[in-house]
Amino acid sequence: MAKEFYARKTMHKGIEAVELAAEGYYAIVAPSLGSNVLRFRDNEKGMEIFRCSDDLTISEFMNSPEIWGLPTLYLPNRLDNGVLKTSDAEYHFPVNETRFGNHLHGFLHKAAHKIKALAADKTGRAYVTTTYTHDESSFFFNCFPLKFTVDITIELSKDGLKHTFSITNKSKKMLPISVATHTTINAPFVDGGKQENITLQVPAVKKLQFNKKRWLPNGRQLNLTDYDMEYVNGTMCPVLKDICNDMYTAGTVKLDGEDFYGCVMTDTESGKKICYEVDDKYKFWIVWNHEGFMNYFCPEPMTAQVNAPNLDMPREKSGYEEVAPKQTYTVSQRFFTK
Repeated sequence: MAKEFYARKTMHKGIEAVELAAEGYYAIVAPSLGSNVLRFRDNEKGMEIFRCSDDLTISEFMNSPEIWGLPTLYLPNRLDNGVLKTSDAEYHFPVNETRFGNHLHGFLHKAAHKIKALAADKTGRAYVTTTYTHDESSFFFNCFPLKFTVDITIELSKDGLKHTFSITNKSKKMLPISVATHTTINAPFVDGGKQENITLQVPAVKKLQFNKKRWLPNGRQLNLTDYDMEYVNGTMCPVLKDICNDMYTAGTVKLDGEDFYGCVMTDTESGKKICYEVDDKYKFWIVWNHEGFMNYFCPEPMTAQVNAPNLDMPREKSGYEEVAPKQTYTVSQRFFTK
């Protein structure tokens, strides 16, 4: 029986969306909801990979878009008092995490993006490219008056789901760069599976210490404890207990005997795996699970530390970068199953 292969527009819960299918993989992308990948499934292996719900309404989604699907965060996580300091300016974001006095997660994942390209081509790729322009018409421009464009490509192929993020500086000032995806993994992610059978392997090297009163890093990097080594050894169950901001510098794990720059999730009963590969611009991983009993967990790759623009440390340590006018920054990641 031939595998479905298409890239097409559709309506999803009353909004325009895109359906992609290739090599047994299936995805729904919502350009108007920050280009979130609302659903990603391996139909052949029976794996529902990202957190989704048939009962979720669009208004409920918009109340918390960070905890569904695959949301892309530009300037992710926390900024101390909403302040963002670049090499040539200072910006003030709204304090939307009032209990800790921080700005949280930026705005890109809440912005409406437009479809730029949509195709299922001869190379076996079913893909959509979306675009967003940040300028005077944008709702966040008054506090972040830098012009830029973002292109996001989500493609399915025999290699899984590839997510590529590109941002181009259209302003005359330096553009700050910190990028993440708030990756929500279903628990369980195998049809008929059990949460207690999930393990997560993360390529942890050093643990970053936080001031837990405000969940901002204090600059210290710690050696791994026996608890942290559960990530490295791939024995950590990432649900059914509270995991709050376990953050690490990134290294590699072994996958089929080869170095793998990413993390691996396994259903130990079936042996089925989600393999999550990122490029080397993602220098950190942070793990969070919404107190552990919400049927999902988040292994989040980040290009920079929390509050990176404001940290008093070299950029090679914080991960923070800046893009000059007319220049483009691109980063990618990939999910596949085994």
